[in-house]
Amino acid sequence: MAERNVLGGELVPCGTDPLTGFYRDGLCSCGSDDIGLHAICSVMTAEFLEHQRSVGNDLTTPRPEWSFPGLHPGDPWCVVAGRWLQSYQAGAAAPVVLAGTNERALEVVRIELLEEHAVDVPPDLSSLG
Repeated sequence: MAERNVLGGELVPCGTDPLTGFYRDGLCSCGSDDIGLHAICSVMTAEFLEHQRSVGNDLTTPRPEWSFPGLHPGDPWCVVAGRWLQSYQAGAAAPVVLAGTNERALEVVRIELLEEHAVDVPPDLSSLG
């Protein structure tokens, strides 16, 4: 059975440039081997990236050994649910694309918090950074 999004529908792709997802398939799929729960489809902002760096989660430095390109403001990315919540609590939450956010995110984050930061993704993502 296909994984569902937080809206109850089919999980839609989060991003392909850079290629995101725990499985690097563009989806925020969360199989049993994804212990981090890379479930929240977020659009990176400078504030979110800086907050994550300040708490020891550097998302900007490329890590080729993990097929990780390093992120920039405007990049869509499947964020670990606990890390997104951490930034939310610090006032630095990244925008969320609900249709691309895996329903398993609700194991960690209340839907109301995700809805509070929901965005429609414009064709030019740089306007969100």
